[in-house]
Amino acid sequence: MRFHKIANVNKALDYISSKGVKLVSIGAEEIVDGNVKMTLGMIWTIILRFAIQDISVEETSAKEGLLLWCQRKTAPYRNVNVQNFHISWKDGLALCALIHRHRPDLIDYSKLRKDDPIGNLNTAFEVAEKYLDIPKMLDAEDIVNTPKPDEKAIMTYVSCFYHAFAGAEQAETAANRICKVLAVNQENERLMEEYEKLASELLEWIRRTIPWLENRVAEQTMRAMQQKLEDFRDYRRVHKPPRVQEKCQLEINFNTLQTKLRLSNRPAFMPSEGKMVSDIANAWKGLEQVEKGYEEWLLTEIRRLERLDHLAEKFKQKCSLHESWTTGKEHLLSQKDYETASLMEIRALMRKHEAFESDLAAHQDRVEQIAAIAQELNELDYHDAASVNTRCQGICDQWDNLGTLTQKRRDALERVEKLWETIDQLYLEFAKRAAPFNNWMDGAMEDLQDMFIVHSIEEIQSLITAHDQFKATLPEADKERIAVMGIQNEITKIAQTYGIKLVGVNPYTVLSPQDITNKWEAVKQLVPLRDQMLQEEVARQQANERLRRSFAAQANIIGPWIQTKMEEIGHVSVDITGSLEEQMNNLKQYEQNIINYKSNIDKLEGDHQLIQEALIFDNKHTNYTMEHIRVGWEQLLTTIARTINEVENQILTRDAKGISQEQLNEFRASFNHFDRKRNGMMDPDDFRACLISMGYDLGEVEFARIMTLVDPNNTGVVTFQAFIDFMTRETAETDTAEQVMASFKILASDKPYITVEELRRELPPEQAEYCISRMTKYTGFDASPGALDYISFSSALYGESDL
Repeated sequence: MRFHKIANVNKALDYISSKGVKLVSIGAEEIVDGNVKMTLGMIWTIILRFAIQDISVEETSAKEGLLLWCQRKTAPYRNVNVQNFHISWKDGLALCALIHRHRPDLIDYSKLRKDDPIGNLNTAFEVAEKYLDIPKMLDAEDIVNTPKPDEKAIMTYVSCFYHAFAGAEQAETAANRICKVLAVNQENERLMEEYEKLASELLEWIRRTIPWLENRVAEQTMRAMQQKLEDFRDYRRVHKPPRVQEKCQLEINFNTLQTKLRLSNRPAFMPSEGKMVSDIANAWKGLEQVEKGYEEWLLTEIRRLERLDHLAEKFKQKCSLHESWTTGKEHLLSQKDYETASLMEIRALMRKHEAFESDLAAHQDRVEQIAAIAQELNELDYHDAASVNTRCQGICDQWDNLGTLTQKRRDALERVEKLWETIDQLYLEFAKRAAPFNNWMDGAMEDLQDMFIVHSIEEIQSLITAHDQFKATLPEADKERIAVMGIQNEITKIAQTYGIKLVGVNPYTVLSPQDITNKWEAVKQLVPLRDQMLQEEVARQQANERLRRSFAAQANIIGPWIQTKMEEIGHVSVDITGSLEEQMNNLKQYEQNIINYKSNIDKLEGDHQLIQEALIFDNKHTNYTMEHIRVGWEQLLTTIARTINEVENQILTRDAKGISQEQLNEFRASFNHFDRKRNGMMDPDDFRACLISMGYDLGEVEFARIMTLVDPNNTGVVTFQAFIDFMTRETAETDTAEQVMASFKILASDKPYITVEELRRELPPEQAEYCISRMTKYTGFDASPGALDYISFSSALYGESDL
């Protein structure tokens, strides 16, 4: 009855469900009613569960595991490339290769042809049915004539081969072990070669860069030195950052390689001479020292050239004024006009000479200033010092000659002075008062046109104050001018009153009232021009002050931020409350935050460049310099990268050694307890106490042996990574040379040697060729032609060798 049929089908479905198979939309009624789609779906579900699902190859299962098994078994065969469970099987060669791999006596694979797919498929079906008890489930013509054969049917049929050949699992396991060991060795060799290459390139770059930074040949012009500074900025911005990243990556690669070598029981990697991490660190330290000295030298040279340009301009201005004043003076002092002069003219000449001496004394300061400036230019190594010395020497020689001529003329006038009794007092008074006033105006004009250089608001305010003080003296100077001009007016008045006809000029001075008036007008015109120059400089200094404050505001935020992040990273690295993955996630978040913060550093670099271009050399608003920020930023990048690498190595150690998170936390808690200085390292005494607390019975010899393991370089401290390596080495199990030998023995059918054919049959092509190229010839008495010694090869993998 239908009812009985449905009950029977339900019993079968209940059994299938009890085995963990989920039957979606498949009911007993559809099966009883002959629903082909539902019936086929149920059959496929049963096949998948009981014939395919339990297949496992290298941690993959079901379809992926079965496909990987087929690829491994058919890899050595020509014209076979298994990529799927449909078209890869159409030519029948893949099925024949599976049978030949496990039962080469059943099929002669060399006689098969790719252009005979139906013959190949029928051969495989017949052999499988006759010798392997695998029923013929498929039809050769259907497979060949179908563009894409049914994947489920192919999988079902191939799974029967997997179960039929399951007895070969021991050999495959042994082959997998060898592949794993060889893959580790090949990866380690690749990392060693990569480290050597990166180290050589970085050291070569440092070797080429240091001579450039050590070059201290100064340029003679400001423009050339500015170009040197710009080249140095390009080095800092463009050339150095990639090398900083390479150095950090080199250290990470070295630590990762050493960790992998320790985990696989390989000897530690020793780089070539001169390429140790410490050698690279020393070379980098030397580079940074030379770099710092080069920058300080550049800034010093720029200040020196700026000072030289200012002094040279000032020297030229003062020399021009002095030479203008001395023009014709030697000729005047050499005249003998007093020999034919009248009494009045002699007295006039005498007074005129006295006024000249007064003027000469007033110019003594200017000559001394010229000499002092020339001396300073020589001391500062001015590039045109020769012309400066020549001009200065000419002025000094002329000045000495003027002194000599002045004294000679005074002596001559004094000899005839007794012959003269009368002099015009007004002319004399005019000359005496006009000369100092004229000198004051000359000095005022010189000061108003004087070049200046300042570096702060305070300095320019000091100049403004001095200028204001000068302007405050103008009313008194105007009174003096009126008084001097009053003398001339008095002379004119007397001449008009008494009918005296004035002929010629004042005999006591070359200054005329018009000269005084012209210079006075020139002084009044220069005052507002000086005001404008000072105000422009005030604006420039205010802009510089804004740059200082802007830089300080950012630096005072970025500097503490970097320090805070360094401390937070240190806290994360010693935190034992979470798992290593949580620590890694936290560190990755910190790394991303740091990378995102790079824009602030770049902005600060931009402000720093503006400050240097404005020739600002100090900043009282912050204790942070750009060099401090750069060093802190580089240390932060290095610290986060190193910390992430340490946690990655801990995860690698934990997974490779099978250590639980609780054990790692226990190790971390013990380490932190005895890390009394809280610097991530233990002294030997603290390490001994830690081991005793964990139950170790230590004598001096045993403790010395342990110290050679955790501190092979005799640094005097034990890092957390070394502590973890020691503890995991004490508690975990790893592959050994004996295990590898046993695996090779299985592949060699218990022989003390193995043949090239056996290696190529049991191992993937890459690993097989690797073994063939490195195994030595077996020399035992029972050796066959082409026999290879796998025992010495296995020993070499875990000892000192050239592999």
